[in-house]
Amino acid sequence: MATFLYKLGKLAFRRRHFVALIWLALLTLAMVGAASAPTAASSSFSIPGTEAQKAFDLLEKRAPEAAADGASARVVFKAPDGEKVTDPANKAEIVKTVGALKSGSDHVARADDPFRAKTVSKDGSTAYASVSYKVTSMELTDEDRDALEKTVDKARGSGLTVEVGGDALQAMPETGSSEIIGIAVAAVVLVITFGSLIAAGLPLLTALIGVGIGVLTIAALANALDLGTTTSTLAMMIGLAVGIDYALFIVSRYRGELAEGRDREEAAGRAVGTAGSAVVFAGLTVVIALVGLAVVNIPMLTKMGFAAAGTVVIAVLIALTLIPALLGYAGKRVLPMGEKSRLFGGGTKGRAAGEDAKPNMGTRWARFVVRRPVAVLLVGIVGLGAAAIPVSQLELGLPDDGAQPTSTTQRKAYDLVSEGFGPGFNGPLMVVGDLKGADDPKAAAGEITKTISQLDDVLTVAPPMFNKARDTTIISVVPSSKPSGIETEDLVHSIRDTGARITSDTGAEIMVTGTTAMNIDVSQKLNDALLPYLALVVGLAFLLLIVVFRSVLVPLKAALGFLLSVLAALGAVVAVFQWGWLGSLFGVEQTGPIMSMMPIFMVGVVFGLAMDYEVFLVTRMREAYVHGERPGQAVVTGFRHGARVVSAAAVIMIAVFAGFIGSSEQMVKMIGFGLAIAVFFDAFVVRMALVPAVLALLGDKAWWLPRWLDRALPNVDVEGEGLRTEAASDPETDPEADPDRKPVRV
Repeated sequence: MATFLYKLGKLAFRRRHFVALIWLALLTLAMVGAASAPTAASSSFSIPGTEAQKAFDLLEKRAPEAAADGASARVVFKAPDGEKVTDPANKAEIVKTVGALKSGSDHVARADDPFRAKTVSKDGSTAYASVSYKVTSMELTDEDRDALEKTVDKARGSGLTVEVGGDALQAMPETGSSEIIGIAVAAVVLVITFGSLIAAGLPLLTALIGVGIGVLTIAALANALDLGTTTSTLAMMIGLAVGIDYALFIVSRYRGELAEGRDREEAAGRAVGTAGSAVVFAGLTVVIALVGLAVVNIPMLTKMGFAAAGTVVIAVLIALTLIPALLGYAGKRVLPMGEKSRLFGGGTKGRAAGEDAKPNMGTRWARFVVRRPVAVLLVGIVGLGAAAIPVSQLELGLPDDGAQPTSTTQRKAYDLVSEGFGPGFNGPLMVVGDLKGADDPKAAAGEITKTISQLDDVLTVAPPMFNKARDTTIISVVPSSKPSGIETEDLVHSIRDTGARITSDTGAEIMVTGTTAMNIDVSQKLNDALLPYLALVVGLAFLLLIVVFRSVLVPLKAALGFLLSVLAALGAVVAVFQWGWLGSLFGVEQTGPIMSMMPIFMVGVVFGLAMDYEVFLVTRMREAYVHGERPGQAVVTGFRHGARVVSAAAVIMIAVFAGFIGSSEQMVKMIGFGLAIAVFFDAFVVRMALVPAVLALLGDKAWWLPRWLDRALPNVDVEGEGLRTEAASDPETDPEADPDRKPVRV
């Protein structure tokens, strides 16, 4: 592989005009496709195989007027102190507002008058109107939301307190400022790392080109493939991070090759042949992790994974072709200013002529770890183990409006309903009865209502409503506990457990659905899929890393280190978002269960990125070992060449993810914090401390591989041994063959 990539890098360098035009044409084509594509309908959300989804499908078939999966809004009215909502003036204003809600949008299916629907609190201080839409919250337009907000604002002018809950106002959070912060930090880190504006600008430019092609292609195909806005958000986040990283490693290796005395074309070929091999395998691990999300069997998550994986593939191809092409344009301007100008240090040659240059920080740290591997290993494992302790108390769920910031109208509406009616009214359950098998549908519906009302944690059970054919009934059940509470989840399971008895007694089948039940089913599905997903992703990546490192223990160490860092990161998430530790520092206003998607999402994203650092760092160690260095010295050599670049890549990644912590959305905040802290633990504790400590302890055994397996595995030559052999006798391409040339430190 190294030989093929070496030739590809030299070809891209020589044909730089052609390569640049191809990528420019692809970017233009993606722009034209996105601009001319029909406006994408919002992605439909379905959870195949769950009871909640089966109930939705049944209602859509038999009672489409119920709009079971449509968006909903709950407009809550509270009378001024000393007044009641039933007072004539207040009642007239509420009825008028309900009428305006009905006529405000063509997508409104119905808006219930609270006085007819009997949704007025016992003390008369609070009432709410339920608004149902014909489409899902993702399909509502900005005009629909504006109409709702304007109607509410007008009602507030009468002196009533009016707030809106439900998912109708739910919109995708804006993330543009977060990406700008990440790019700005990346630019600063790159300038510090490279000491050259040109070298710093290349990774940023190519990453933006790759993300642009990927996101614009997603936009062009969104309507045809039913892709939602979250798909492009994930693709942008991952594509930007890996795009900068991959370009960073190629440019860094190119500078090293130039410093060793090679000409520019040869340096570009060598950089792509060696660092490019690591880029290919690192990209493959990320692709495996993202494509593996299909195991969960949630269509939206599968599409997100495939789209993000496509953006990663683009980032790899750009690193292998566009980077060497742009290096051809940049010339030696990618070197630090001190390498080119006497004004900033007088050039390199003077320093190169001296004795050994002063060891860099990576070299000094690696020597320290190699001397004291046991102490470093114990401190690292104990520290990560302590951070992982809160995982034992992990509670998973999907946040409701109760997790919103207290300043939002959704949270205010949630609190008003809880105070006036009870917390369970914020998440009523919808029990759907299939009465086709019942001899007496009306009696069967009555039996269902009676049975459910006798269960624990049930506050009220509404009378059954029938569809036109009277073969399906809908019964609203209000729990005594809040929607995200454990008691509500137990109630859902209790209702489902009574299903078999109800079927045997009446012939009717019951299913529990609604937003609360759907959240419970999603959480359960994600929990069930976590272990198979982890086994698939880690297993495939383990096999891939055996091929890369030609070792059994190094990939095993990489996988175990990753699991330790993810557990520690999840522990930190639990401590901050569930327990509230340092919550005020991160803007956490309400603690609660951890988003059920977090574990599987962190495993998928962080595993791919963690293997990036493993491949880039350890391949340089492997390269030094293969070329004859002792195991301990190979660890030091790998750090001398790779530690600074890997550290810069990790800081950039952390900055990109940490930018999302400032979001007002609890879920986005949680994702940003979780990914940022996971990258910190994995890059700076596992890869920078535990990896060299383990390799120092293992010595030659680290690179052991059974002979039969060595013969069976393909030789991908990530270390570039083929290049060294090929050019060993050619002083024009290999300065090591010329005894008069001396290495130069970058």
